[in-house]
Amino acid sequence: MRETRHPLGETKNPWKILSEKNVYENKWIGLTEYQVINPGGGEGIYGKVSFKNIAVGVLPLDEDFNTYLVGQFRFPLDEYSWEIPEGGGEPHEDPLESARRELMEETGLAASRWDLILKMHLSNSVSDEKALLYLARGLEQHTAMPEETEKLAVRKLPFEEAYRMVEEGQITDSMSVACILKVKLMFEKGEIRRHG
Repeated sequence: MRETRHPLGETKNPWKILSEKNVYENKWIGLTEYQVINPGGGEGIYGKVSFKNIAVGVLPLDEDFNTYLVGQFRFPLDEYSWEIPEGGGEPHEDPLESARRELMEETGLAASRWDLILKMHLSNSVSDEKALLYLARGLEQHTAMPEETEKLAVRKLPFEEAYRMVEEGQITDSMSVACILKVKLMFEKGEIRRHG
Protein backbone atom coordinates (compact mmCIF):
# COMPACT_ATOMS: atom_id res chain seq x y z
CA MET A 1 0.00 0.00 0.00
CA ARG A 2 1.27 3.43 -0.84
CA GLU A 3 1.17 7.08 0.12
CA THR A 4 -1.22 9.11 -2.00
CA ARG A 5 -1.96 12.74 -2.70
CA HIS A 6 -5.45 13.99 -2.01
CA PRO A 7 -7.04 17.40 -2.75
CA LEU A 8 -7.60 17.88 0.99
CA GLY A 9 -3.95 17.19 1.81
CA GLU A 10 -1.27 14.54 1.60
CA THR A 11 -1.99 11.38 3.55
CA LYS A 12 0.31 8.66 4.83
CA ASN A 13 -0.52 4.98 4.86
CA PRO A 14 -0.82 3.83 8.52
CA TRP A 15 -1.01 0.09 7.61
CA LYS A 16 2.02 -2.22 7.59
CA ILE A 17 1.87 -5.45 5.58
CA LEU A 18 3.71 -8.39 7.16
CA SER A 19 2.78 -11.03 4.55
CA GLU A 20 0.18 -11.84 1.92
CA LYS A 21 -1.27 -14.96 0.31
CA ASN A 22 -3.67 -15.55 -2.55
CA VAL A 23 -6.70 -17.39 -1.19
CA TYR A 24 -8.91 -17.70 -4.27
CA GLU A 25 -8.96 -16.69 -7.92
CA ASN A 26 -11.24 -17.02 -10.94
CA LYS A 27 -11.42 -15.14 -14.25
CA TRP A 28 -13.22 -12.16 -12.66
CA ILE A 29 -11.83 -11.75 -9.13
CA GLY A 30 -9.02 -12.67 -6.78
CA LEU A 31 -9.04 -12.79 -2.97
CA THR A 32 -5.86 -11.96 -1.05
CA GLU A 33 -5.40 -12.29 2.71
CA TYR A 34 -2.86 -9.94 4.32
CA GLN A 35 -1.23 -10.26 7.73
CA VAL A 36 -1.02 -6.66 8.90
CA ILE A 37 -0.23 -4.28 11.68
CA ASN A 38 -3.26 -1.99 11.80
CA PRO A 39 -3.23 1.79 12.39
CA GLY A 40 -3.62 1.21 16.14
CA GLY A 41 -0.52 -1.01 16.27
CA GLY A 42 -2.29 -4.36 16.62
CA GLU A 43 -1.67 -7.41 14.44
CA GLY A 44 -4.50 -8.85 12.39
CA ILE A 45 -5.70 -9.87 8.96
CA TYR A 46 -7.19 -7.92 6.08
CA GLY A 47 -8.92 -9.53 3.11
CA LYS A 48 -9.01 -7.76 -0.25
CA VAL A 49 -11.04 -8.67 -3.31
CA SER A 50 -9.26 -7.59 -6.50
CA PHE A 51 -11.27 -7.19 -9.67
CA LYS A 52 -9.74 -8.10 -13.02
CA ASN A 53 -12.05 -5.80 -14.98
CA ILE A 54 -12.95 -2.13 -14.74
CA ALA A 55 -16.66 -1.56 -14.10
CA VAL A 56 -18.48 0.71 -16.54
CA GLY A 57 -22.00 2.13 -16.31
CA VAL A 58 -24.01 4.11 -18.85
CA LEU A 59 -26.99 6.38 -18.43
CA PRO A 60 -28.54 6.72 -21.91
CA LEU A 61 -30.57 9.91 -22.34
CA ASP A 62 -32.70 10.65 -25.39
CA GLU A 63 -33.73 14.08 -26.67
CA ASP A 64 -37.00 13.91 -24.70
CA PHE A 65 -35.08 13.16 -21.48
CA ASN A 66 -36.09 9.52 -21.34
CA THR A 67 -33.61 6.97 -20.06
CA TYR A 68 -33.38 3.19 -20.03
CA LEU A 69 -33.08 0.85 -17.06
CA VAL A 70 -32.14 -2.82 -17.11
CA GLY A 71 -33.78 -5.28 -14.74
CA GLN A 72 -32.19 -8.54 -13.71
CA PHE A 73 -31.96 -10.96 -10.81
CA ARG A 74 -28.70 -10.44 -8.92
CA PHE A 75 -27.31 -13.74 -7.61
CA PRO A 76 -25.24 -12.34 -4.67
CA LEU A 77 -28.23 -10.40 -3.31
CA ASP A 78 -30.89 -13.02 -4.10
CA GLU A 79 -32.98 -10.05 -5.29
CA TYR A 80 -34.24 -8.47 -8.50
CA SER A 81 -32.55 -5.17 -9.34
CA TRP A 82 -33.25 -2.24 -11.69
CA GLU A 83 -30.04 -0.59 -12.85
CA ILE A 84 -28.45 1.51 -15.54
CA PRO A 85 -26.77 -0.60 -18.26
CA GLU A 86 -23.44 -1.72 -16.81
CA GLY A 87 -20.74 -4.32 -17.01
CA GLY A 88 -16.99 -4.64 -17.15
CA GLY A 89 -14.07 -4.22 -19.49
CA GLU A 90 -10.57 -5.64 -19.39
CA PRO A 91 -7.88 -3.23 -18.15
CA HIS A 92 -6.16 -3.07 -21.56
CA GLU A 93 -9.46 -2.16 -23.27
CA ASP A 94 -10.52 1.48 -23.69
CA PRO A 95 -13.24 1.91 -21.02
CA LEU A 96 -15.35 3.91 -23.48
CA GLU A 97 -15.37 0.93 -25.85
CA SER A 98 -16.42 -1.29 -22.94
CA ALA A 99 -19.27 1.14 -22.20
CA ARG A 100 -20.35 1.21 -25.88
CA ARG A 101 -20.40 -2.60 -25.95
CA GLU A 102 -22.37 -2.93 -22.70
CA LEU A 103 -24.99 -0.40 -23.83
CA MET A 104 -25.45 -2.21 -27.14
CA GLU A 105 -25.51 -5.70 -25.59
CA GLU A 106 -28.01 -4.85 -22.87
CA THR A 107 -30.35 -2.37 -24.59
CA GLY A 108 -29.55 -2.42 -28.31
CA LEU A 109 -28.74 1.29 -28.13
CA ALA A 110 -25.88 3.06 -29.88
CA ALA A 111 -24.97 6.63 -28.97
CA SER A 112 -23.17 9.36 -30.91
CA ARG A 113 -22.17 11.47 -27.88
CA TRP A 114 -20.39 10.17 -24.80
CA ASP A 115 -19.32 12.02 -21.65
CA LEU A 116 -17.41 10.53 -18.73
CA ILE A 117 -19.26 12.00 -15.76
CA LEU A 118 -18.05 10.13 -12.68
CA LYS A 119 -15.25 7.91 -11.37
CA MET A 120 -15.91 5.71 -8.35
CA HIS A 121 -14.38 3.08 -6.07
CA LEU A 122 -16.99 0.48 -5.16
CA SER A 123 -17.04 -1.05 -1.67
CA ASN A 124 -13.55 0.29 -0.96
CA SER A 125 -13.26 -1.27 2.50
CA VAL A 126 -12.93 -4.76 0.98
CA SER A 127 -12.32 -4.28 -2.73
CA ASP A 128 -10.19 -2.35 -5.22
CA GLU A 129 -13.00 -2.27 -7.83
CA LYS A 130 -13.06 0.89 -9.94
CA ALA A 131 -16.01 2.19 -11.92
CA LEU A 132 -16.36 4.74 -14.71
CA LEU A 133 -19.81 6.19 -15.41
CA TYR A 134 -20.86 7.70 -18.71
CA LEU A 135 -23.73 9.79 -20.04
CA ALA A 136 -24.71 8.66 -23.56
CA ARG A 137 -26.76 10.85 -25.92
CA GLY A 138 -27.68 10.87 -29.59
CA LEU A 139 -29.33 7.45 -29.26
CA GLU A 140 -30.15 5.03 -32.07
CA GLN A 141 -32.04 1.77 -31.49
CA HIS A 142 -30.63 -1.55 -32.71
CA THR A 143 -31.04 -5.12 -31.43
CA ALA A 144 -29.91 -6.05 -27.92
CA MET A 145 -27.48 -8.97 -27.56
CA PRO A 146 -27.28 -9.94 -23.86
CA GLU A 147 -24.75 -12.50 -22.63
CA GLU A 148 -25.93 -16.00 -21.71
CA THR A 149 -25.64 -15.19 -17.99
CA GLU A 150 -28.06 -12.29 -18.37
CA LYS A 151 -31.85 -12.55 -18.45
CA LEU A 152 -32.69 -8.89 -18.83
CA ALA A 153 -35.77 -6.69 -18.96
CA VAL A 154 -35.30 -3.24 -20.51
CA ARG A 155 -37.54 -0.36 -19.53
CA LYS A 156 -37.69 3.08 -21.15
CA LEU A 157 -38.91 5.77 -18.76
CA PRO A 158 -38.62 9.51 -18.11
CA PHE A 159 -35.36 10.39 -16.37
CA GLU A 160 -37.31 12.03 -13.53
CA GLU A 161 -39.05 8.71 -12.85
CA ALA A 162 -35.66 6.99 -12.54
CA TYR A 163 -34.62 9.75 -10.15
CA ARG A 164 -37.79 9.15 -8.06
CA MET A 165 -36.94 5.43 -7.96
CA VAL A 166 -33.58 6.35 -6.40
CA GLU A 167 -35.28 8.69 -3.90
CA GLU A 168 -37.76 5.96 -2.92
CA GLY A 169 -35.13 3.23 -2.58
CA GLN A 170 -36.35 1.23 -5.56
CA ILE A 171 -32.93 1.51 -7.23
CA THR A 172 -30.16 0.41 -4.85
CA ASP A 173 -27.25 -0.52 -7.14
CA SER A 174 -24.43 1.88 -6.19
CA MET A 175 -23.32 2.71 -9.74
CA SER A 176 -26.90 3.41 -10.78
CA VAL A 177 -27.65 5.56 -7.74
CA ALA A 178 -24.48 7.62 -8.19
CA CYS A 179 -24.95 8.05 -11.94
CA ILE A 180 -28.60 9.09 -11.68
CA LEU A 181 -27.83 11.57 -8.88
CA LYS A 182 -24.92 12.99 -10.88
CA VAL A 183 -27.11 13.49 -13.96
CA LYS A 184 -29.81 15.11 -11.79
CA LEU A 185 -27.16 17.53 -10.50
CA MET A 186 -26.05 18.23 -14.07
CA PHE A 187 -29.66 19.10 -14.97
CA GLU A 188 -29.93 21.45 -11.98
CA LYS A 189 -26.66 23.19 -12.90
CA GLY A 190 -27.82 23.65 -16.50
CA GLU A 191 -25.10 21.38 -17.89
CA ILE A 192 -27.65 19.28 -19.77
CA ARG A 193 -30.03 21.02 -22.14
CA ARG A 194 -32.62 19.71 -24.58
CA HIS A 195 -31.00 18.85 -27.93
CA GLY A 196 -27.62 19.55 -26.26
